[in-house]
Amino acid sequence: MSDDRPQVIVTRPDPDGAAFAELAAAAGLRPILSPAMDIEIDEARVDLTGVGALAFTSANGVRAFAANCADRTLPAYAVGAATAAEARRVRFDAVHVASGDVNALAQLITSSPPGGRVLHVAGAARAGDLIAALEEENISAARLTLYQARARDELSAEAKAAFSDKTAIWIALFSPRTAEIFLKQLSGTRGLQINATLFAACLSDAVAQRAASGPFDRIEVAETMSAQSMVELIQAAEFSS
Repeated sequence: MSDDRPQVIVTRPDPDGAAFAELAAAAGLRPILSPAMDIEIDEARVDLTGVGALAFTSANGVRAFAANCADRTLPAYAVGAATAAEARRVRFDAVHVASGDVNALAQLITSSPPGGRVLHVAGAARAGDLIAALEEENISAARLTLYQARARDELSAEAKAAFSDKTAIWIALFSPRTAEIFLKQLSGTRGLQINATLFAACLSDAVAQRAASGPFDRIEVAETMSAQSMVELIQAAEFSS
């Protein structure tokens, strides 16, 4: 039996990729997993001496901190709802939520400065510079790199097969770096045949700007910076056409 559900390539690494795939499937879409990156959490001693608050710009940062440190008493400042949900899941006592980007997170921290240094727990590759933004406001801050997001060279076998069909496929892109990696995969995968029409669903304007150089017939930006909004964007576009 053929599966006629609209297809969406899920570029997020697990566990976020699997969670997004579940949302997409529940909305009547057919998710195809093809993570652009693999997340590798480092092992490190976390020194919280003089730290008054933690700042997280991704759920992976929260997971990496939780894997290396049992302390949950410091205030946790999260860049957006998904990161905040992960902070609550690992049982941080106090979680403060910004509206989805580094500038908003810096403004949130600045509005009620903690009594001590802000420790930004992050990956080796980052979008924006939270430390610089905080230091401009005379807030002491430091960065602790606890995970690596390593780019994959090629698309998944399932994605390659989907691209060879004459159909329309949505690509879910959650960060500028993901968009960049995906475009490199498209151009660098040996023997890849692209017969499909490609549409890009982007989490933000910054992601859309990076995707603009790709072979997309259509680029759309989610109304809010959330996985649910991404699914709703694709669902509305598909089922209204």
